[in-house]
Order: sequence, then C-alpha cells, then structure tokens
Amino acid sequence: MPQLDLWKAVGLFGGLTDEQLQRLVDISREEHFRDEDVIVEQGTEGEKMYLICEGQVEILIRRTPRETARSEVYLGRGQVFGEMALLDLGKRSATVRCCQDGTILYSVSREDFNQLCSNDTAIGYVVIRNLATDLSFKLRHRNLDLGSGDV
Repeated sequence: MPQLDLWKAVGLFGGLTDEQLQRLVDISREEHFRDEDVIVEQGTEGEKMYLICEGQVEILIRRTPRETARSEVYLGRGQVFGEMALLDLGKRSATVRCCQDGTILYSVSREDFNQLCSNDTAIGYVVIRNLATDLSFKLRHRNLDLGSGDV
C-alpha cells in the first residue's frame, strides 16, 4: 500500500490530516510501467491523477497537430501529474511517457475522488483549494513570461 510519508510531502495534499490523507491513499491504485510506456496521451480525456512513487516520467507537448512532441520536463518521486483530471473531463494537455523501467505510480480516478469528497467535503475543499492556488501561480507566471502582467 502507498507510503503515507510520500503523500504527506506533496503540496497538493498539504493541510489534510493523517486520517484524511489515509482515506485518499486508500482509494489510490498502484500502477507499474516500463521504459517507453505511454501513461497518458495528449488530447485524450483525463480520468486519473498520478503520484510518482518510484522512477521517472517525461512530459512531452505537441503544440500543433503536425508538430512532433517535444520534451518539456522530467518528473520523479513525490511529484504529481494529471491533477486537472480531478476537476473536469478536459483533454490531456501533454503526453506522459515512462523513461525508467520499474516506475511505480499511484493513481486516483476522478470518480473515486468525487465519491471521497462527497463523503468528506473537507478533503475536497483542501485539495481543490491547493489545486486552485497552484493553477493561479502557474497562470500568473505564464502571464509574466508573456509580458502581460496580472490579468
């Protein structure tokens, strides 16, 4: 079963009590991947969020349909991707590919997360607040990079 300490270190879950965090851990599923396995494909519907337990993944983005996907960043232990899938049925904004044999991820499906939040609204509030804070930071940073300032 997933290591509680790993989950405690993730900013997205900051503010959850140990009991609340354990409930989130309990709905997660352990998934194993090999080098070059595609975990999620850009443009497909997102249905899970992932936490990296062991190994490494590569985030690839294709800016246009005809463009070859470019590597943007590598993520490792304790990092999360796909968290937007907890919010909506939107399309994946990137492809995520495993780049190390033996990579272990913990996934949380939107359906299971929504059910958990229905049973404990405080969990949903904390996670969604943290997600909104992170997205706000990223949007402001992007706007500053584009030279447009705050919106």
